[in-house]
Amino acid sequence: MTDSLIMLRRNLKHSIRYPSLPISSIAVPVLMLLLFVGVFGSTLTAGLNGTDYIDYVTPGIIVLTVASGSISTAVSVSLDMTQGIMNRFRTMAISRAAVMSGHVVGGVIQTMLSIVLVVVVAVLLGFRPNAGLVEWLSAAGILVLMAFALAWLAAGIGLTARGPESASNLPLPFTFLPMLGSGFVPTDSLPGWLRWFAEYQPFTPINETLRGLLMGTPTDDAPIAVVWCVGLTAVGYLWSRRAFTKRTTR
Repeated sequence: MTDSLIMLRRNLKHSIRYPSLPISSIAVPVLMLLLFVGVFGSTLTAGLNGTDYIDYVTPGIIVLTVASGSISTAVSVSLDMTQGIMNRFRTMAISRAAVMSGHVVGGVIQTMLSIVLVVVVAVLLGFRPNAGLVEWLSAAGILVLMAFALAWLAAGIGLTARGPESASNLPLPFTFLPMLGSGFVPTDSLPGWLRWFAEYQPFTPINETLRGLLMGTPTDDAPIAVVWCVGLTAVGYLWSRRAFTKRTTR
């Protein structure tokens, strides 16, 4: 635990000293929110049976924020790999698990701070959730679990990427998948083949669970969302551990 906290402090200090990646992970969701609400909002509201589009899309933007945050984790891990820091850590009397957990937990903390800022912008634009304290805590739990899962996957990407440039591009599908689900429009409005994909990809149940918690819409997707997050966490952790052992022993 002591080693993990030291690595976490190191990761957070790097984010403060080099804020370009954290800022970009916030800027993209905010720009998407401004675009879809400010430009397309009035048109898209007409197809939602009276629901204000900002109330519909904000949960999807929040999920997009989590996905964008994973890019920072992938790049920071890749930088440590290409600069030889990982091999240096390996020669020190510290826990190997702490090296990766510092990156992952640091990425989760940065992502949650980004979510707070995105929610503030959404409220200023007219987002009006009707969630109580229990619903907000449940929504935070789902988002932390999702951020944890994507951070481990991003760590695996950073460990196996050839360099920071590749590490910044490889997680991009994470940012597109929320758009190809129920984050921006209902899945029943999509074409047949895309509708099938949207309904069964991992971000759709997470979107629906978050929307149900914040806006009170009926949903039974919470167990599926949790299963997806736990499964992705397991895959990302096992992949990262194997890649870390392989790369640092060369």
